[in-house]
Amino acid sequence: MAEMITLDNELSAYLVEPSGTPQGALIVIHEVWGLVPHTKDVADRFAAEGYLVLAPDLLSDAGLSPERAEEVQALLFDPSISQEKKAAAQPMLRELLAPIRSEEFAAKTLERVKVCFDYLAARAEKVAITGFCFGGTYAFSLAVHEPRLAAAVPFYGHADFKVAELKNITAPVLAFYGSTDEPLMVKLPQLEQDMAEAGVDFTAVVYPETGHAFFNDSNQWVYRPEAAEDSWAKTLEFLATKLQA
Repeated sequence: MAEMITLDNELSAYLVEPSGTPQGALIVIHEVWGLVPHTKDVADRFAAEGYLVLAPDLLSDAGLSPERAEEVQALLFDPSISQEKKAAAQPMLRELLAPIRSEEFAAKTLERVKVCFDYLAARAEKVAITGFCFGGTYAFSLAVHEPRLAAAVPFYGHADFKVAELKNITAPVLAFYGSTDEPLMVKLPQLEQDMAEAGVDFTAVVYPETGHAFFNDSNQWVYRPEAAEDSWAKTLEFLATKLQA
């Protein structure tokens, strides 16, 4: 069963119940494009695997509607669109993303993710989180700030934390990257070193000749089936180990 619910009288979220007894619970955080149909489909896939899944809408009230996001995605990624039009789309993208770059937004969003965690923790013994791009970043963030978290699976997310902060992570972390995603790949060696120093159970999987957002099968320009299928299989194995034990 799937439905939209409201948490704390203001946070909209997509809740999917598995057909049988849940094998654990999972927060699914969308990309920077918002709670689009693709994210709901991913939530449905996890529910079909036996998990109670909650996918919050963290960006609609910041002006990032799915319709506008789809328009900008096409301008940025469609190879048939001229470079001039792509360049013209950059200011639109900066305007679109400006509201989410403040410290206030980050703090508010983390609190909302914690609300999601508390909701699921009241219903399941173990709760994990996964997220993509924007969502991967907040998967890392919840791992730093929630000691009860059972596991974290960030897809191409940023983890801009100091070693002292990383030491707060008690959950195992499985993180996925594409080798051509330069902004993240430049930081990965230092992150691996910092995670090791902090004593975190951290595994990074990097797919060769693969870029950002490779898991998103609704974006024909960036989707990479082999990497998506392999990361899905690894995620399910990881979650089964950490949530169903």
